Amino acid sequence: MLRHVFLTGPPGVGKTTLVQKACDALLSSGQAVEGFYTEEVREGGRRVGFDVVTVSGERDHLSRIRDIAGDSHSRREYTVGQYVVDLPSFERLALPLFTKVGSEDGTGKKVFVLDEIGKMELFSQPFIKAVRQTLDCSSCTILGTIPIPKGKLLGLVEDVRTRSDVRVFTVSKENRNAILQDILSALQECLK
Repeated sequence: MLRHVFLTGPPGVGKTTLVQKACDALLSSGQAVEGFYTEEVREGGRRVGFDVVTVSGERDHLSRIRDIAGDSHSRREYTVGQYVVDLPSFERLALPLFTKVGSEDGTGKKVFVLDEIGKMELFSQPFIKAVRQTLDCSSCTILGTIPIPKGKLLGLVEDVRTRSDVRVFTVSKENRNAILQDILSALQECLK
């Protein structure tokens, strides 16, 4: 039985844009949606980091380029490429969302947005645990994004990719403008 929908594809192909469009469609149809997505932060036309943004519009840092991240000598530094991950900030905003989604409130199944389960987010052990619990939660359907396999495989990402109750859509420049309806149809199947 299909329970979750994930998008994968190369960076910058439009996965987050599709998640946002699907969220808009679900919300306008009255579907309860919770969760977060990641958004590029640009200054002067240059990408300087990523923010985590909740479906309800709250925002905090996920990462910044080292020269913008500021002094972090007082704590362990987590990096992905040129980005320094702000783990406390990410956890402060993202982790409470998981407690909301697991609570039954009589409104039926919720859609939980997880954009994304990527290298930056996977530095957080509480996040990994919360994702695993949410994947097994019968009261919600996840609409998430995962990176394409490249180099060292990421344990949780591969677990998601190989689950029998997950449908993975591969987003490309060729299909990104036509795939939204297929994603929404799969979500409707999950919510039955």
